[in-house]
Amino acid sequence: MARDKSTLTKEEVDTFLAKHKAWQVKNGMLERTYEWPKFLTGIAFVNEVAKLAEAADHHPDIDVRYNKVTLKLTTHDAGGLTFRDTELADQADRIEPK
Repeated sequence: MARDKSTLTKEEVDTFLAKHKAWQVKNGMLERTYEWPKFLTGIAFVNEVAKLAEAADHHPDIDVRYNKVTLKLTTHDAGGLTFRDTELADQADRIEPK
């Protein structure tokens, strides 16, 4: 898709953030920290994100701290945020690990 490499406009980013209140932009990256009831739930979430990321060939930075998992997304080769970042963020928000 040609859209993958185009950076998002400020309006597109703002629209995404309005619909996904837990996400924010920090240092040019989309970032969200998820908190899970226990460590293994967070790891199950990471495994599901990894499957989505591999399928999309778009890999986030992932930081695990006990029951908290932080995802950071940007499209390095496009030099900023793209549809690929918001799409993976949206998919991550729909994961319900067991």
